Amino acid sequence: MTDDAESPRAWRAVLEHIERRLLDGDLLPGDRLPGERALAVDLGVGRSSVREALRVLEVMGLIRTASGSGPTAGAIIVATPGGAMSALMRLQVAAHGFPVADIVRTRLILESAVAGELAESAAPASATSPDLTAAERLLDAMDSPDLAAAEFLALDAAFHLALAEASGNQVVTATMAGLRSGIEGYALDGLARIDDWHATSARLRREHRGVVDAIRAADAAAARTRIHDHISGYYAETSEPDARTAAAAPHVAAADATSPEPDPTPAPAPAPAPV
Repeated sequence: MTDDAESPRAWRAVLEHIERRLLDGDLLPGDRLPGERALAVDLGVGRSSVREALRVLEVMGLIRTASGSGPTAGAIIVATPGGAMSALMRLQVAAHGFPVADIVRTRLILESAVAGELAESAAPASATSPDLTAAERLLDAMDSPDLAAAEFLALDAAFHLALAEASGNQVVTATMAGLRSGIEGYALDGLARIDDWHATSARLRREHRGVVDAIRAADAAAARTRIHDHISGYYAETSEPDARTAAAAPHVAAADATSPEPDPTPAPAPAPAPV
């Protein structure tokens, strides 16, 4: 079929088909969808309906598309469907956007806490151990040499969301899912300021693995510090100097989250100097 004007909602069939395969586990983050032509033939719709469904899935943060031809063209799965709250927040960020510095500051606060709590729950004395399977699967997908930068960054955002999901905190997970398109947006915008993407992506891979290693070692302090430095490091590399300063404040709070409160009692005044 080449013209589906008689079925203006045909794209919904494509959307539901892909979401159903995601929910059933037939498609996982890192997998690629068939091309537009193949989907159109398989589902009996026009290519315009396929494109519309892919556009919606991309806005929802479930896939990332790349134009052109070859192994990096087409759509790659970067997430599985979440709840209504996360979908609403993703659409809100896509439509309106939040200040990037606010997104970064929020990430530093939330993700430092998540990494620390995951590490604490990995301690031998803990009743439960975090399930990092999804996060590690995404790290393996990011090791593919065929990934375009945009696809890598989409999987990067999915990795951070997977850590939030592993924490079991539904509010944190929904917040991170809602911020996802904003996170990917500023990460993509920063690509133009990166001189050597190969070196940067290799560093990001090492940093991701370092965060997971700290969690598995039950080293909460290292997990908090590593994820904080990972987020702030990329932002510093790809943003204007004024923007970096605006987002830097949460560093002390993240690094010293377990430090005791300072004594509010003022220090005694020094004795007067001898005459």
